[in-house]
Amino acid sequence: MEIQPIGIVRSCFGGKFGVPRQPGLCPSAWGELVFEPEFRQAEALRGIEGFSHLWLIFGFHLTAESGWSPTVRPPRLGGNERVGVFASRSTFRPNGLGLSLVKLEGLEKREGQGTVLLLGGLDLVDGTPVFDVKPYIPYAEAPVDARGGFAGEAPARLAVSTEGADGFYRLPERAKQLIVEALSLDPRPAVGREEEGRVHGAGLCGMEVKFRVEGGICYIRSVEPATGSGLKA
Repeated sequence: MEIQPIGIVRSCFGGKFGVPRQPGLCPSAWGELVFEPEFRQAEALRGIEGFSHLWLIFGFHLTAESGWSPTVRPPRLGGNERVGVFASRSTFRPNGLGLSLVKLEGLEKREGQGTVLLLGGLDLVDGTPVFDVKPYIPYAEAPVDARGGFAGEAPARLAVSTEGADGFYRLPERAKQLIVEALSLDPRPAVGREEEGRVHGAGLCGMEVKFRVEGGICYIRSVEPATGSGLKA
């Protein structure tokens, strides 16, 4: 079987660093799905507006060339303990496919692009190829007795300080919310987090965001415009 992308995601996340590790963890995150020309028929989306959420089947395009591994080290286990790749959501998979639940915030008709899906709460980096879209069915896909294995609890969050952050307060409200949500999840690699005070940079909503973590608090140092760092608010 051969598959091809039906569209490309434009996202507020300009790079892998800073992207939440699960959908819905950053409710303020936004993006859009722009369909490839051969899939822009309006009838292909007939009835989709009746659904609040969608499943996106996508490709891990930034790690596809790295191949796959039978065991991986999930960040939720500190990056040291190994589990089977099929017991994880690692990007290093045999076929490089991912599954993400996103909020459908609307549809927008655009000249030269057809109908674009406006998305919220996503966890996809800008430029992600999408291979299929399916509606989320609440009664069938939200079992009350579900178990989450080693990821059974929501991740802990850092407090985020924006005091003195150059450029932060000039951003649109949704961009500010997204930056705080993304940094509260501590995007630093699981291994080596004990190295406090190091300055990191994340491409978020068209900005380069510099921050450091000390004493359980994430301090935003600066927010400056950056080329190719994600979809702006």
